[in-house]
Amino acid sequence: MSHHTISDEAIRMDWRDRIISDPEILLGKPVVKGTRISVELILGWLANDWTFDTIIETYPHITREDILAALAFAAEMLHDEQYIAKYKASA
Repeated sequence: MSHHTISDEAIRMDWRDRIISDPEILLGKPVVKGTRISVELILGWLANDWTFDTIIETYPHITREDILAALAFAAEMLHDEQYIAKYKASA
């Protein structure tokens, strides 16, 4: 199994094609389109040292592009200054 890291490809990817938020699915948490797999869950797996290959082998309906989209979504959310300011205000 190979380790993948966030790359320019993930940063450039338009996550909007793969990540959706629907109030009827997981209370509106962002998920991979067509699944109930949340961005939060994917990030948790990666934080726990799961490789892309492990995720794909365990959840065959998730693709490498879905994982990159989840990373791109998270990166974009963290670049949003309003999110950062809101977090700092609540800390």
